[in-house]
Amino acid sequence: MYVVSRLRQGACITRPILHSHSFSRLAQQHKPFVSKLYSTNQSPPSAKVPPSSSKKSHLLKVVIGSVIVGTGYALYERSKAAKAPPIGNPQTSPEDFLLKEEVPELKVARRFVNPSDQTGLKLTLFQYQPCPFCCKTRALLDYYGLSYDVIEVNSVTRTQVKWSDYKKVPILVAETPSGQKMKLTDSTMIISAMASFLTDKSQSLLEVVSCFPRINYRDHDGKEKMDVMNKYFLMYKDAPTHRTKEDIVNERKWRRWVDDELVHKLSPNVYRTPSEALQAFYWFEEMGDWKEHFATWERYLVIYFGALVMWIIGKRLKSRHHLKDDVRTSLYDDCNHWAKQVKKRGGRFMGGDKPNLADLGVYGVLSAIEGCDAFTDLMKYSDIRPWFEATKEAIQSHEGQYLLQGR
Repeated sequence: MYVVSRLRQGACITRPILHSHSFSRLAQQHKPFVSKLYSTNQSPPSAKVPPSSSKKSHLLKVVIGSVIVGTGYALYERSKAAKAPPIGNPQTSPEDFLLKEEVPELKVARRFVNPSDQTGLKLTLFQYQPCPFCCKTRALLDYYGLSYDVIEVNSVTRTQVKWSDYKKVPILVAETPSGQKMKLTDSTMIISAMASFLTDKSQSLLEVVSCFPRINYRDHDGKEKMDVMNKYFLMYKDAPTHRTKEDIVNERKWRRWVDDELVHKLSPNVYRTPSEALQAFYWFEEMGDWKEHFATWERYLVIYFGALVMWIIGKRLKSRHHLKDDVRTSLYDDCNHWAKQVKKRGGRFMGGDKPNLADLGVYGVLSAIEGCDAFTDLMKYSDIRPWFEATKEAIQSHEGQYLLQGR
């Protein structure tokens, strides 16, 4: 955004020095010449600044002044934010996690019903079809064979989540057989809570959810942010006997890797060029049945405006997360690293013979780009295909539904 004159090296120039009385005597001797040179009709020559140069100089001063003022204001705001007092978070009780908003009746985009689901839960997932965090959540629900409804959210207008104080997706609204309603937010928290609930049958869903309080805090710049405590942890009343500590810690490590590393490789690859971005959004339209759920103007707004915005964001994310010039290489490297680590574990999955939550997380975020050029290239040029297809089969056949028995 963002004249110098120079003497030749070794040269020496000398000039005679005329004192004022010498110049006066010279003027008397050469009066006609001097009079002609400085006549009453002519003023001594002066350095005049061309109008264009004057305007440029003024404009430059304005720009510099604006930059100084803007920088000063930004530093002031940052300093003020950094000095802001810490945010207090009151102690929570289970009742604080009950849904307080009134959820309006909305058109259900898709409904998944599993006769083997004995939980009695009525689950409604508010999602945006291509969102990797929503795909991660769906991977969990499908693997365990839970019944749930899907409300497709317009990513631009967000009309379907106006009822909620929390506007990001996914949002999972859970209603228990006793009529208790809870709103679960943050895909990682949703996965941990539902997995804990299904694994430890001695706990109610409300008891589990209350272990994941939302907190507000200030980052190092003083900006207020929100997060969920314990979101990578599974909540058991007693130590699980079917898993080792090493297995649990390893699963948690790779779940963090999905959120901190892998997911950031997607957007720069899917939206690498304007044409790829547009192709991706047309695919999302088809997969999300947008023609059925959105008005024509909403659909085109999401497709064209969304493609433009995500192409720009993809460029920024490439720089922010230090991806290679060929962003495909960064995606291949991460997926090859994952496939290598799975192989080291000695089974088909990171969880061994069955997918664990890390497997579901990696599959979920990668399934978000299925159908895009980036996904086609990934399956062709990396080593992840055998694992991906095995995990997809396990999810689609609801291999984890045995946990629904007796719930």
